[in-house]
Amino acid sequence: MKPPMDAPLNVLGGPLQPCCTDPMTGFFRDGHCNTSAADVGRHTVCAVMTAEFLAFSKYVGNDLSTPRPEWDFPGLKPGDGWCVVAARFLQAHDEGCAPPVRLEATHQRALEVVTLDILRQYAV
Repeated sequence: MKPPMDAPLNVLGGPLQPCCTDPMTGFFRDGHCNTSAADVGRHTVCAVMTAEFLAFSKYVGNDLSTPRPEWDFPGLKPGDGWCVVAARFLQAHDEGCAPPVRLEATHQRALEVVTLDILRQYAV
């Protein structure tokens, strides 16, 4: 599956910047937090992983730390960039453990779930 062809925008209204290519992130595994109707979870927030967020994510049922070779997934560590589900980011915010966010690499569709004011609180 390929990302949509129209030029994606970030939450600041500019061109969507890459989030991370090592490890390769994004719903389309293109390094960007692109999205489409197929991306039901909206993997649109470019987050910088922290130990606290990784522990939280595992606790709520999405273990991002453990390598999964069958999915070509190396497992994440603090400092890695990753496109996270907007609702999970908001949940982490509500629980006090949201990770830092790269606004230039966060897709504008994240704003359908998380306000820009909240995202700005975590901007790096």
